[in-house]
Amino acid sequence: MTPRLNPATAAPDAYKAMVALEKYIQGSGLESSLIELVKMRASQINGCAFCLDMHSKDARARGETEQRLYLLNAWRESPLYTDRERAALGWTEALTLVAQTQAPDQDYAAVKSHFNDAEQVNLTLLIGAINTWNRFAIGFRMLHPTPAVAHAKAS
Repeated sequence: MTPRLNPATAAPDAYKAMVALEKYIQGSGLESSLIELVKMRASQINGCAFCLDMHSKDARARGETEQRLYLLNAWRESPLYTDRERAALGWTEALTLVAQTQAPDQDYAAVKSHFNDAEQVNLTLLIGAINTWNRFAIGFRMLHPTPAVAHAKAS
């Protein structure tokens, strides 16, 4: 896979706007663990290796367990996630796949029961932002760091 372009150098002001949005989200009052779970789940759905690599490391650095990261793709079947996290993950799936889901009332009802109005807006903004980051990374073929061993070819 060959990178196509670097969005930070191609359009610095656009990239700075995304970074400013990210800074807002980080200070929005949403729990950092929730933010990372949402980023991971959207990135799983979108198949974004760059973002999965980055956010799995960020989540672990913030104290997230490996078990919860490993089971995130099956969050509905695991008791490891709180009701608030479940509501956020359901909303993440609904909005990441909005063309298919049309943001169902049941997913919104779950979010509404666990998040106040401002948190609902901030959560929705977070979901939109990570989907944009995924599109930057996938569309422009951004490569995640790899160990030198991963590049060695079998003889």
